[in-house]
Amino acid sequence: MAEEGDVLTTLDTAPAPTGPVANGADTLPVAGIISQYVKDLSVENPKAPESFQWNSQPQMDVQFNIAAKKISDEVSEVELKITATAKAEQGVAYIIDLAFCGLVGMRNMPEDQMHAFTYAEAPRILFPFARRVIADAVRDAGFAPLLLDPIDFNGLYVQQLAAKRERDAAGEAPAASGF
Repeated sequence: MAEEGDVLTTLDTAPAPTGPVANGADTLPVAGIISQYVKDLSVENPKAPESFQWNSQPQMDVQFNIAAKKISDEVSEVELKITATAKAEQGVAYIIDLAFCGLVGMRNMPEDQMHAFTYAEAPRILFPFARRVIADAVRDAGFAPLLLDPIDFNGLYVQQLAAKRERDAAGEAPAASGF
């Protein structure tokens, strides 16, 4: 288990020192969330105030996507994009669009482990915070808070890898999601 001092916690874009280290601490693999933040949040309440009088239960459509952008050799921005739309017979009650991001630091890790951390573990860590932002935004729009169900990001990651292997075997073009 890594001690607190071993986790990347700054945006220092300079590479880690090279050469022999007496205690070997700088050669151990480490990964962690440096920072997390709301990059973009949109709340639409298009039918207010009429929508507050609707009695029917709205149908929910929740979509999410994971993207990553390399900031430096050891830091990437992972974006968890979530869109939640509530539709009733009378129309759209609300639309919430959230881009919740985390700066992820990784050092001394093989490429496949970095990919797995970026697209499975980092979103798993970020999701509860994004979930709270969405619940608060829906509540602040005048509706009962939307509590999103947990997502198995590791299971989805494994499914995406299997789909990529099938596409590669069939000779198809890669998807734009990092897989």
